[in-house]
Amino acid sequence: MDMVVDEERHAATAGVDFVERLGPDASATVFAALRDPADLAHAAAVSRSWRTLVMAVHLSKILCLRLFPEVSIFTRIEQSATSASSSSNGVNEEDAGSTATATATAWENHKREQRVYMRLVHALLSPLLSPHTWQGCIAACIGASSTDNFPEEGIQNTLVPGDMDMDDMESYWSSGGQEDPGVPEFLMYKLCSDLCLIDEIRIQPFRAYEQPDHPIYSARYVRVKFGCPKSPLRLEDLVSEDNEGQLTADDNYMWSYTSSEFPMLQENVLQSFKFPRPVLCIGGVVKVEFLGRIQKQVYDDLYYICMAHVQVLGTPLPQELGAAPCEDGIVLKYFPEHEPSRDSGCSRPKWHDIETRIWRALKATGQGIGFNQELLSRLLGPSLSFAVDDLSMVKTGGGRSPLASSGLSGIVGD
Repeated sequence: MDMVVDEERHAATAGVDFVERLGPDASATVFAALRDPADLAHAAAVSRSWRTLVMAVHLSKILCLRLFPEVSIFTRIEQSATSASSSSNGVNEEDAGSTATATATAWENHKREQRVYMRLVHALLSPLLSPHTWQGCIAACIGASSTDNFPEEGIQNTLVPGDMDMDDMESYWSSGGQEDPGVPEFLMYKLCSDLCLIDEIRIQPFRAYEQPDHPIYSARYVRVKFGCPKSPLRLEDLVSEDNEGQLTADDNYMWSYTSSEFPMLQENVLQSFKFPRPVLCIGGVVKVEFLGRIQKQVYDDLYYICMAHVQVLGTPLPQELGAAPCEDGIVLKYFPEHEPSRDSGCSRPKWHDIETRIWRALKATGQGIGFNQELLSRLLGPSLSFAVDDLSMVKTGGGRSPLASSGLSGIVGD
């Protein structure tokens, strides 16, 4: 990639532009083949036309979706006032006089999306590209599907390592008893951040040493879901000694990821359930589901599920990135503490000819930027609409991104 960038810089000096020669269709296809965020950042820095193409085709978002498909749940981006102000400096008076308001707004939206998604993908890849130790991410307990005796056998006991507390008393969560072994159970936790990259779940089933034959109350399978609360969780919503937790119903959350079913061993050991790849938990809520009961209690002949300890291992993303519920889905929040101004209106040169044509096409049609949609759909995935589908969407700043609602088939796979 570095060689291509150097060659293009040399060609640009000679007055020849790669995008101009190849055309926007083929250029977009070439750029979409980039898999490394560093290559994408270098490409955007070569020239104005390259930068425009990277933003117009949503390449930073496409790259993020390839690596972490769950980010498709974001419906819009929310920036701090400082960051948004610095990004708006790119439109000067000369451009404002020659560009429709809607088109200028679209350009600023593309610049913002490029910046935020590049920051997001960098934050997601950093733990994977350097030696890193995953940490426990559980901050609090939201609730359980059922509890046999609260608080003595409540979910809060699963935060204690092992199956004994500091007083050498048995420490575990126990479900209610059931005649049907197929009745599922679950535990729900709040993580330490709105956005956490999760690598694995560890669970230790409970062995009842005080019962005959010391039975182990494991489940047959474990399944994990990540989600975002539809309204912010309050302190009183969380489990405490006096509160068993009320917000455990599925319709209180928007779920962005559901794992496959992991077989659980009927052993009193800390068992690892590792995801095929690290998964971004959006919203900071984890639901651990237990499917299938194995062990009956001798005293009442009912099936129970009991867990001694649960860990959610991963890493929280930087605090400048966050997620929050909104009316139409989930907002990706970007609030950097210090955002240097990269562009200044007085020093910004005129757009390159290719940029002008791209944005004039956007203004004229309101349905794209002049690319061959059929060609790009075959190469990048079906139903992709680059730029915006409707100028009214641009003017209001609302609505879900066409890319986010496209199904993403053909994008997330290599």
